[in-house]
Amino acid sequence: MTGQGVLWGRGAVVVGGSSGIGFAVAAALAKQGAGVVVNGRNEAAVERAANAIRMSGNRVVGVAGSAADEIVADKLVSTCAATFGAVDILVNCAGAAEPPASSILTVKPWEWRALLDSHLTTVFNTCRAAAPRMVEQGRGSIINTSSFAYLGDYGGTGYAAGKGAVTSLTLAMAAELREYGIRANIVCPGAKTRLSSGLAYEARILDLYRRGILDEVAMGGALDAPPAEHVAQLYLYLASQKAADVTGRIFIGAGGFIGRFKRPETAVLGYRDHAESPPWSLAELHDLIDENAANKAG
Repeated sequence: MTGQGVLWGRGAVVVGGSSGIGFAVAAALAKQGAGVVVNGRNEAAVERAANAIRMSGNRVVGVAGSAADEIVADKLVSTCAATFGAVDILVNCAGAAEPPASSILTVKPWEWRALLDSHLTTVFNTCRAAAPRMVEQGRGSIINTSSFAYLGDYGGTGYAAGKGAVTSLTLAMAAELREYGIRANIVCPGAKTRLSSGLAYEARILDLYRRGILDEVAMGGALDAPPAEHVAQLYLYLASQKAADVTGRIFIGAGGFIGRFKRPETAVLGYRDHAESPPWSLAELHDLIDENAANKAG
């Protein structure tokens, strides 16, 4: 690349960087000067992605394999440090789609385990490998990919559970690593990828709408997702020093829309001193919960 971008001299690992959002993120980081380790499970796809980034004059190396394997995760981080001098940025974009028509009524145990491996175990392994190096450096940015699905709005099983766990893990890491100068944030992206296109995907979205799980707005957004390059800019921002004070946040990026989820807050339904009162009766609990539910609906 000519000149020096905002990430010049930084080393980055992009898990799931061989296609879709991950590739768009890897290309954006490299364009801004970062040396990037691109990862994906398919060796040919990884090589194609690396070549495409390299053709623009940017620094990149490809490492194939599933980061759900801790040996692969360790290799990604050690390769980045050896090749580019440090591991400053870790982006997790790997993922696998929920099986067609999957629900708690139909999912198989092996499907559940595969989904958790693809989403949660991959994030755990790479963060576990990268965080100690970042602590030694006194700097680092971890950006993990979650999904609107973690709210349960899209039904499913392992996909929603994995994304929810990734969100919680990232928030916990943000709290623990802040004192070391390391940031950890979450992006819930909306973009057209292999997981959000095709006849099977469209049929699933229409079925969720028919069953009342998705409303019309959510259905429309799911069927008309924007290009991945738009949300890649949000990852780039979070990787840069411009976001030096941003950590422990859950962001939404979809085309021209940028938003964030507020952290959950406790809503008190009732209180009395347990030292002076008996446990709540079922009737009392019903009155508390039913009244609050009615007020919320109203």
